Amino acid sequence: MTEFLTPLSVETLRSAGIPEPWSYGQADRVRFYELDALNHVNNTAYLRWFETVRVGYLAAYGISDYGPGDPTLVLRSVTCDYLAPMFLNEEYIVTARCESFRRTSFKKVYGVWSGGMLKAQGTTIVVMTDASGTRKVPLSDTAREIFRTRDSARDDG
Repeated sequence: MTEFLTPLSVETLRSAGIPEPWSYGQADRVRFYELDALNHVNNTAYLRWFETVRVGYLAAYGISDYGPGDPTLVLRSVTCDYLAPMFLNEEYIVTARCESFRRTSFKKVYGVWSGGMLKAQGTTIVVMTDASGTRKVPLSDTAREIFRTRDSARDDG
């Protein structure tokens, strides 16, 4: 069984200074192995944090727990904008939400927050495929509804 960080309540997110429309987030802290030679968080750590929160989000909302029979999720693209440095033992919250979706893919947006300040933000485009990863499959009606109702995501076709 896969373990995930515990999702925070919307009330906890708001009290940490994270504004609407963010409604899903996980708290953690910077570890030594996430630092670079300049003693701040290495760029690759943010991408790992996005992955961790994305997997937790999909499992928490019943879209995918990466078990047998679930569609394969292929990361087509990823971006990250670094806004402020982060340091060892700094506590942070990573947020994720679906901004938009199409027939076989969805766009997730992310924020990394510390002390009520946005430290990094990013996006991913995720494509749903069959188990072999060679044929696109449509998003389930359940996933589409969750994206619409929980995140106010746009249906782009």
